[in-house]
Amino acid sequence: MKTKIWVALLALYIVWGSTYLGIRFAVETIPPFLHAALRFLISGVILYAWRRASGDPAPTAGNWRSTALVGTALLLGGNGLVAWAEQSVPSGIAALMISTSPFWLVLFEAMRTGGTRPTWQAILGLVIGFGGVFILIGPSEITGAENSFDTFGVILLLLAPLFWSMGSIYARGADMPKSTLLSTGMQMLTGALALFIVSVVKGELNGFSFGLVSMRSWLALAYLVTFGSLIGFVSFGWLLHNAPVSLTSTYAYVNPVVAVLLGYLFADEVLNGRILVATAIIIGSVVLINSVRQSKVKTEPLQAIPNARTEPRRSDGD
Repeated sequence: MKTKIWVALLALYIVWGSTYLGIRFAVETIPPFLHAALRFLISGVILYAWRRASGDPAPTAGNWRSTALVGTALLLGGNGLVAWAEQSVPSGIAALMISTSPFWLVLFEAMRTGGTRPTWQAILGLVIGFGGVFILIGPSEITGAENSFDTFGVILLLLAPLFWSMGSIYARGADMPKSTLLSTGMQMLTGALALFIVSVVKGELNGFSFGLVSMRSWLALAYLVTFGSLIGFVSFGWLLHNAPVSLTSTYAYVNPVVAVLLGYLFADEVLNGRILVATAIIIGSVVLINSVRQSKVKTEPLQAIPNARTEPRRSDGD
């Protein structure tokens, strides 16, 4: 069992950490929202068909409404904005920005009716974490940064965790299927529809031809479908029921580091002292916040990071 757990963890560490680089390569020649729509449509069809064939009960109309809202928030507002941003912002920086999702989860949970107020440790983690974000993307006149990032892309990466967190908070009390993977497949299908609608409205199909897509983008899309969405989620779903939450959640700390290193090694992305310091501060604050949350509620659903993934709702029925 220990071997299986660590194999699944390594899959999450490497596969989900590498999806940021995969997105960057995919959107080189595939429009961002269209790429995400294709990816989650294929993944969603496979997951949904598999779980229904395995005996999961047919979802109700209420299940579809709830998963549509969650899928739109997570995949359109979360993943879609990340893909859009990665046209101008390095994949490693995108991963670091998205790792701040727990910051917003704490804030939204505090504002929710009947929600939990943050402890002083959580507040300390928020202050430290936002300090790390400021070091990462703050004005060069203040931070002394030699490299600045595209302002519009940074704004998108600030908004993506907000949508992800809102969808995650809503999912906690929503009418979702008991099966984690069936719910994930439904979120992918409904999210893919929302992504395709935005792609059309945004005009991504105007002048686009699949013949113009590079081989690297096709391979990246195939990788995101097979490894990022399918192998990653199967591993994640299995870990939810076979490993401690505290151990499973470590992927959230490792993924940004993997993304930064892969971007540096394979995409010639900048890696300097400022980025390393900001990485340590942001990840340290996420560790602090998550440790506080887990110590208060041991059975709280684990939140994933919105890059190439969706955030399934934990259940005991899968």
